[in-house]
Amino acid sequence: MVTVTKHQILQWLQAVATVLEQNKDYLTELDAAIGDADHGINMNRGFQKVITQLPKVADKDIGSILKTVSMTLISTVGGASGPLYGTLFLRSSAAVAGKQELTEEDMVKLFQAAVEGVVQRGKAKLGDKTMLDALSPAANAFAQAVDKGDSMLEALQQAVNSAEEGMKNTIPLVAKKGRASYLGERSAGHQDPGATSAYLILQTLLETIGEYRE
Repeated sequence: MVTVTKHQILQWLQAVATVLEQNKDYLTELDAAIGDADHGINMNRGFQKVITQLPKVADKDIGSILKTVSMTLISTVGGASGPLYGTLFLRSSAAVAGKQELTEEDMVKLFQAAVEGVVQRGKAKLGDKTMLDALSPAANAFAQAVDKGDSMLEALQQAVNSAEEGMKNTIPLVAKKGRASYLGERSAGHQDPGATSAYLILQTLLETIGEYRE
């Protein structure tokens, strides 16, 4: 059985900071079309702050590390993204409290808790053109793959494929939540920035874990 180690979680968070910095302008451009034009800037600022906090919790368990990410994002990321991503990481941290490594089943719980947190915080449903449109299919795909007996990497690949599909599926949707919902029909034809950042974060997780394949 392949587990996700604490070291890999720390590496993943470092890599997320890099990926969000690289995609800052792209995410902000997506947000400019239907939001406040600050999603990339906010997410980049939040994760740059996260990586300054990681050395302080490097010797802690995975739950404590994810809780620190949550608190940092809530305090540094503006707009809707701070509370939503903050809640995502907070619920994830509670699902894996005290763990030094994560099995496939632990990851199923983590993903499900993350989605439930986002639903409760944002009151969004699938199809509302939000980050949930990438996250929820990813969590479901991961759980189904694990049920079938797929490996951690295979299940993560399924999750990322589903997140990408969900992200692209936001393009024709009319936004029902957040600033984008004010645009009504004009929000159609644009990819949701939150779904895009969620996809990038999951893709980075797959790449980080994939580096350890034997």
